[in-house]
Amino acid sequence: DLQICQHRAPTCCTKKMEESYQAAVRRERTQSIQALNFELKYMIVGHITAFQEAFESLLRFAENRTSSLFETAYRPMAKEAAEPVKELFTDISLYILGAETTVESAVLRFFDSLFPLVYSRLINPGITDLSEDYTECLRLTRQDINPFGRYSKNMVTELSKSLWASRMLSQALSLGIEVVNTTEHAALTKECSKALVKMQYCPHCQGLTLIRPCVGYCLNVMRGCLASVSEVDAQWREYISTLEYLTNEMAASHDLEIALTGIRNSINEAILHAQLNGPQLSATVDKVCGQPKQQEGNLSSGNIVPVKEATETQTFVMARASLNNKRREFINYMKRSRTFYASIAERLCDGDLVMRDSSTCWNGEDVV
Repeated sequence: DLQICQHRAPTCCTKKMEESYQAAVRRERTQSIQALNFELKYMIVGHITAFQEAFESLLRFAENRTSSLFETAYRPMAKEAAEPVKELFTDISLYILGAETTVESAVLRFFDSLFPLVYSRLINPGITDLSEDYTECLRLTRQDINPFGRYSKNMVTELSKSLWASRMLSQALSLGIEVVNTTEHAALTKECSKALVKMQYCPHCQGLTLIRPCVGYCLNVMRGCLASVSEVDAQWREYISTLEYLTNEMAASHDLEIALTGIRNSINEAILHAQLNGPQLSATVDKVCGQPKQQEGNLSSGNIVPVKEATETQTFVMARASLNNKRREFINYMKRSRTFYASIAERLCDGDLVMRDSSTCWNGEDVV
């Protein structure tokens, strides 16, 4: 009653043993593919972590740098500006990690929050009535009167270009893990299970426990079993090319590090622009939002304090170097894995599974 290991000679197998063999080959094949995938998955997961740590380090540096701008140059509003600054960098971090948000909404929301502070603490430092309604009116007016000139739009443009590649790379790495996990658990068909049993275990039914499959026979069986996995090859090669493109984009004109550290300067220029146009802004705001309460004899504009660009610190230099090294190391490894899915059958037939240095092997029917 044997279904797979049918042979003219006497056999020591039963139908129940064939069923056990089928369970064994399914388990072994999954373990073999997992072992092959392990290095690839380990490399991608390791780089997801490394990239995220480098991103976070650069973001923290840029955030601290931006906060220090308010503490040194715009002290009257430093305390109140802390929250909008924190929100801006949180939004940037979420964007890089793939959240449903845009750079434009994050930057413009920041400037919406910033304008009431600039207006009441720098342009008109005598304002005492900063009620919720008045603050909201200032926020809404910012969108119409554009107090920060071209600087807010420029900041959106610069950040969008550089953060886009980082966001895409982050999503691409997650997709890589998904592909590896999916192919790892690709189900074996009944025909494949039977073919594997015939290749690996049918010799045992005749007491030939030391005979292994012939190389060519093994390759034919494995290619048949892994046809669906091998079909990923073309898309995987394209995926590697996309990773290469994204890592080059991050390192080239859309330099993430330069854009992040430039945030401080963009905000400073925007605030200086608003201060220089203080009288015109005040006239427009008074018409739209009404005149707020003022302290006696304090209607002068706040002093304009130009801020020198801070030099890069050791922390930033290290984070930047780390990110560049990780990019190079990662893409070199991924380029070597270009043929991973095309050569999966060859790799599974390598090693102990087949007979290489002997004159006899199993061809599915007999010892040859």
